[in-house]
Amino acid sequence: MRFLVRKRRAAPAVIIVALIDVLVVLLIFLMVTTTFKQQPLVKLALPTSTAAQKEGAEEHPPLVVNIEANGFYRFGEKNLPLTIDQLRPEIVAAAAKTPDAKLAIRADKAAPWSSIVAVMDLAKAANIKSLSAFTKDAAKTAQ
Repeated sequence: MRFLVRKRRAAPAVIIVALIDVLVVLLIFLMVTTTFKQQPLVKLALPTSTAAQKEGAEEHPPLVVNIEANGFYRFGEKNLPLTIDQLRPEIVAAAAKTPDAKLAIRADKAAPWSSIVAVMDLAKAANIKSLSAFTKDAAKTAQ
């Protein structure tokens, strides 16, 4: 009798390098197509307004002063709590760097009104012509 000798097939191999390449391409695709929402470091309950404007990319973004409910101010990149006396030189220095600086007040709705007026006075003393306030859109909060 004659037996047929069959060649043994090699076990299928998974090519790991190709899988890694595909995963890297997928990761790059997801990173490029993902949009990131900027979230402020300080959580404030903003008042609502029917004339609220959407935040957008501006040529010169405004200087933002955050006023917390307890009356503390936050300004600049470090966002450390400041008193009004510590805030004054910060705003003057920032306004001196940019001649057409804009100031935006982002105050909690429970913040004392005197704190908001104090920031407005600082802006006037620093020769800042444009002053605005952050609010929530009343139409969105009603939904």
